[in-house]
Amino acid sequence: MELLNDMALFVEVVKAKGFRSAAEAMGMPNSTLSRRISGLEKEIGLRLLHRTTRKIELTEAGQVYFERCKRIVDEARLAHEQLGEMLAQPSGLLRVSSPVDFAVTYLAPLITEFAGLYPGITFDFDLTPRRVDMVSEPFDVAIRMGESENSQLIARALASLKPNLYASPGYLERSGEPYKPADLERHQCLSPREAGSWTLQDGKKTTIVSIGGRFALNSASMIRRLATLDMGIVMMPEEIVADEVATGRLRRILHGWHGKPTSVYAITETRLLPAKTQRFIEFLRERLARE
Repeated sequence: MELLNDMALFVEVVKAKGFRSAAEAMGMPNSTLSRRISGLEKEIGLRLLHRTTRKIELTEAGQVYFERCKRIVDEARLAHEQLGEMLAQPSGLLRVSSPVDFAVTYLAPLITEFAGLYPGITFDFDLTPRRVDMVSEPFDVAIRMGESENSQLIARALASLKPNLYASPGYLERSGEPYKPADLERHQCLSPREAGSWTLQDGKKTTIVSIGGRFALNSASMIRRLATLDMGIVMMPEEIVADEVATGRLRRILHGWHGKPTSVYAITETRLLPAKTQRFIEFLRERLARE
């Protein structure tokens, strides 16, 4: 048991990137923590950490040991939590990273329902376009659209969203309406800054259209807002622009043609999930499948 405790201490030091931060988080003296890790290294017979005055770095042996220790510590923690679940509902702080537009459109009403089902869970949402580091940052789950970039993380499919083409009546009156995909090349198209083309599908037909415009953006909210202000054509899932379409600020164009479906994933660092995270992912998968 003492070895398992020392392994857990080692994992916390690596995750906190230093003895002082780890000691403060665990509420133990820095000197005690340092002594325990030194004892662990002596018992193993290999140095696990390079120590400097400002930071610690893993040795080659330390990297291998950390990956193994983390799995073991996670397994032990999960075993305790699963036994606790027999007596109580999931509880604790659930930290979630999500794109803001997806959170506002899809998650807000679902979170209301989920929170009612599990009153013991509190929530911390980070709604930014950046891709958080699931290893070094304290997130339980990240909601991402598109393909998972890190094969070391665990991706669970939640939904698939089909984007359509929309423009405002004012823009169409000023610039004319496109009637085939190739017409888009002479229009102002609002899209993320890295997009230089759109891939469109109509049944079994697929075409790639070069697009351009005066604006390059990294915010779906800003893209949608500019479209309502007559500044160009957008390609977005219908659920994202539902309010604008309902009020007549945007309308669908090029009926039949749509973009490639976008996958939505729940990303976690490990398959060993506490009850609060597991229930949240299961809940989203079930509800989003109905959309």
